[in-house]
Amino acid sequence: MIRSIIKPLQQGVGRPSVYHAVVVIFLEFFAWGLLTTPMLTVLHETFPQHTFLMNGLIQGVKGLLSFMSAPLIGALSDVWGRRSFLLVTVFFTCAPIPLMRLSPWWYFAMISMSGAFSVTFSVIFAYVADVTEERERSTAYGLVSATFAASLVTSPAIGAYLSAWYGDNLVVLVATLIALADICFILLAVPESLPDKMRLNTWGAPFTWEQADPFASLRKVGQDSTVLLICITVFLSYLPEAGQYSSFFLYLRQVINFSSTTIAVFIGVVGILSIVAQTLFLTLLMRTLGNKNTVLLGLGFQILQLAWYGFGSEPWMMWAAGAVAAMSSITFPAVSALVSQSADPDKQGVVQGMITGIRGLCNGLGPALYGFVFFLFNVELNTMDPIQDQYSIDPLPLHGPTERALIPGPPFLLGACTVVVAFLVALFIPEKPSSSSSSASHDEETPPTASDEDFEPLLQDSIV
Repeated sequence: MIRSIIKPLQQGVGRPSVYHAVVVIFLEFFAWGLLTTPMLTVLHETFPQHTFLMNGLIQGVKGLLSFMSAPLIGALSDVWGRRSFLLVTVFFTCAPIPLMRLSPWWYFAMISMSGAFSVTFSVIFAYVADVTEERERSTAYGLVSATFAASLVTSPAIGAYLSAWYGDNLVVLVATLIALADICFILLAVPESLPDKMRLNTWGAPFTWEQADPFASLRKVGQDSTVLLICITVFLSYLPEAGQYSSFFLYLRQVINFSSTTIAVFIGVVGILSIVAQTLFLTLLMRTLGNKNTVLLGLGFQILQLAWYGFGSEPWMMWAAGAVAAMSSITFPAVSALVSQSADPDKQGVVQGMITGIRGLCNGLGPALYGFVFFLFNVELNTMDPIQDQYSIDPLPLHGPTERALIPGPPFLLGACTVVVAFLVALFIPEKPSSSSSSASHDEETPPTASDEDFEPLLQDSIV
């Protein structure tokens, strides 16, 4: 019965390609990027006394649910196909958007609950793995991650402009329409990427609690030392990144005294640099350094930018660290390519679901960790008087704090320390995990050579 319902919806336009995944990611995160200013306003209006505490609680619940559900959704997509679960994840991730102005309490409740389906990236990366060869996969992952950055280059500024001139209601309406366009695109244009023979072999296969249990998946991952090291690296590197996303722009406003105009420009510049890093530079680095060394280089950039954010107290330091942060964005697509090498073709959804689940857990723990460390060091981030005008056009920065701390950003230094540990763990990742899978395509039992890993051609089935 399920097959008879899903089968007619699996057509789409053209052959499955990376560009289908790129459009889905762009529309989803562009819609949410528009809501940057209205969401901060509604958050402060709904929880005026404990804004950051409630933000950490909401994001924590969402991250925990994402961690719990990602392996299951990834495994189900290995059986029933990627397209159906792209539709489910995008629909439920964007479902809270219309509620922002209708009922803030329901909006934040829905955001928390939507974490159970907010794992679009795991399905997208599995989709990309289906339509690319292993050697070109990191380039494809870089293109997807660069699209995510591109969606956030202009959307916060556009949302802030529309909010200032036409009100938050119009911004919410536009974001809702874009989310609906994303859902329609999946329904009408996205073809199924998982080959029929792989789906037909697993239709009707019973699911056990072990497949739905993320901790069981973690124990299974622990049996593969390579995947375990990669998962530890992802956790230690993404934990500070998630915390940074939750508070950084407010930190620039309140502590470094950036004006709203400067913050909008900062978002755009760093986003553009991230796009360049994740497309042009990632491809060149994969060719010359190989997969593992590219991950190590990205972690090195992340350590530098977090330390610079932690000690920096001048605006030029933030700009310089932002450029380094753009280069550190090569880490995740390189890690995704690395972990995909260690998984069988019919298990890509499981391993990408595990990586996305770990990132979801970090999305819950990171904001809470940063807020707690800011509180311990008496860095006041909850003075949110100018929140309604956070992204408005104002020529002068706010007045500065009465005194400068020796370490302006303690959480960033703590994050740099965790990334140092991630770097040390990544050193032990084998150079070429599951080398037989890539070597078999060339030879029977040829040991991996430098040429196997150094070549990273651009996507051969599409124009880049």
